[in-house]
Amino acid sequence: MTAIRAIVTDIEGTTSSISFVKDVLFPYARKRLPAYIETHTDDPAVQHWLHEAAKEAGLVEATRQEIIELLLRWIDEDRKSTALKALQGMIWKDGYEAGEYRAHVYPEVAARLRAWRGDGLNLYVYSSGSVPAQKLFFRYSEAGDLTPLFAGYFDTETGAKRDKASYLRIVEAIGARPEQVLFLSDIVEELDAAAAAGLQTGWLLRSPSTPPAQPRHTAYTDFDAIQP
Repeated sequence: MTAIRAIVTDIEGTTSSISFVKDVLFPYARKRLPAYIETHTDDPAVQHWLHEAAKEAGLVEATRQEIIELLLRWIDEDRKSTALKALQGMIWKDGYEAGEYRAHVYPEVAARLRAWRGDGLNLYVYSSGSVPAQKLFFRYSEAGDLTPLFAGYFDTETGAKRDKASYLRIVEAIGARPEQVLFLSDIVEELDAAAAAGLQTGWLLRSPSTPPAQPRHTAYTDFDAIQP
C-alpha cells in the first residue's frame, strides 16, 4: 500500500455527530434566517448568495420573502446548496461567537488529529458545509480550537461530494498523488467517488452502526482504529 501523505476528512458522522448538525445548527439557522436576511440587505456577501440561490432555483425574478421561503424549504430538505450553506455559515458565526453552542467532536478525534499531524501528515476537511462554516466548526469545538491542525478546507464549490472529479481537484490542490491521500467519510457513495479517483478510503461506521460482512471500503468504528 502506498504511504499516506494527507488525510481528507468529512465532518458529519465522521469527526462529529450528525445530531449536532441536525438538532442544533440547522434549527438555529432556520429560526434566525428570515431576520438575518432582512437586517443584512446591504451586505454584498448576503446579496451575492441570495442571487445564487435564486439562480439555482431557476427564479428569474423573486421577492425577498420568496427567497427566504425557498431557503427555509431547502433547510428542511437538507439540500446541498452552496448558497444555502454559505448563508447558514454566516448565521452560525453569530451563535459560535456568542457562546450559544460548541461543535461536537467524538472523544478520540482531537487527540488522533494531533497525532497524525505530529507524524507529518497534512490534514484537510471536505464537507458540504461552506469553508467558513467548517473553520468555525473546528475553531469553536468542544475540544478547543482545532483549526491549527488543518492545512486546508474544501466545500461544494470544489464540486459535489459524490463526483469523482471533485476528488481529483482536491488532490491536485493538495499537490499529492491520489493514492497518497486517505479520504474518511461515513457516506459510502462519497467513498466510491473518492476511490474512483484513486484515493485510499476509510468508512466510518460509528456505534450503533456495524460494518457489513463484506464492506466496499475499509471500515472503522473510530479514528483510533485507523493506521495510515
